[in-house]
Amino acid sequence: MQRSSPTKVILDTDPGVDDALAILLALASPELDVVGVTTVCGNVPVGQATKNLFRLLNLVKPPPGLLVGQGAARPLEEDLVTAAQVHGSDGLGELDSVLTAEGTPRYPQVRLPSVLSTAQDVWNECVRRYPDDVTLITLGPLTNVAVALKVNPLTVHKFRSVIVMGGAVGVPGNVAPAAEFNMYVDPHAAHRVFQASLPLMLVPLDVTTRVGVTRESLMTWAAASRDPLGRIATDMTRKAFEFAEKVEGHGLFYFHDPVAVLAAVDSSLLKVEPLHVAVEMAGRVSRGITIADRRLRTPEEKARPNMRVAVDVDVDRTLSLLRNRLCP
Repeated sequence: MQRSSPTKVILDTDPGVDDALAILLALASPELDVVGVTTVCGNVPVGQATKNLFRLLNLVKPPPGLLVGQGAARPLEEDLVTAAQVHGSDGLGELDSVLTAEGTPRYPQVRLPSVLSTAQDVWNECVRRYPDDVTLITLGPLTNVAVALKVNPLTVHKFRSVIVMGGAVGVPGNVAPAAEFNMYVDPHAAHRVFQASLPLMLVPLDVTTRVGVTRESLMTWAAASRDPLGRIATDMTRKAFEFAEKVEGHGLFYFHDPVAVLAAVDSSLLKVEPLHVAVEMAGRVSRGITIADRRLRTPEEKARPNMRVAVDVDVDRTLSLLRNRLCP
């Protein structure tokens, strides 16, 4: 059953092309009221993530009163690993190189505000304004959540739910043989979050790698749309498609982060199971692996579930919704 009023959400993000599309999707979804957006290091360093966020907000009309903050600049204990090879050096598919017919930049640089809130300040203020009514959607490493659990646990425990894009439960990883990128970048943060008795929902590669498009399909979507969002989507994904074609070999762009946003838009798109999930922090070949207890045992003989995990997705309905929102 749909809630009558929009779900208030904070996006915590490291844009990243699929993050960028997830932000645009959230802002284009009437089911959501985006009250805050915060950045974290991940696909790009946090300063670049913040630049990318303001660049995106400059392309669309952000909701009035939207709170924006910058979060953690480095993982809790590891050196930062970024993903420039997938997302481009700027994180947005080298947008500076996209020119108009006249030869001018199609996406001009934006100026950042001289004073920027911290991610923690934004979360505190959102929870103060809307107690027990805010859903946090994390699209990057869980560093900001782990920091908040240490310095301001009361705020984190007031979130109605926390939707986490991350992990690979029964499928291969994407940054290492068995590890998904967000978990790999800051496994210590993920461990802290998974242990914190939060109302977690994990949206892992098991479902997000089933929601992908070819370059031709996305261009068809954009060509049939008069909305500038369609052109933005094709411009930003060029580098990611190259990586998918040359390195991964399948040529598909996966909507990892947008699927996590759609979990808040329409929960019926995903089938979820309560599971206990742990993350490996220190293994030489297993850093960042997420392991769910899926043994055939009676409940009392297994680890108690600490989250709900998306295990299946309605692919056709999900792609249809993505097309309608991103290329209307």
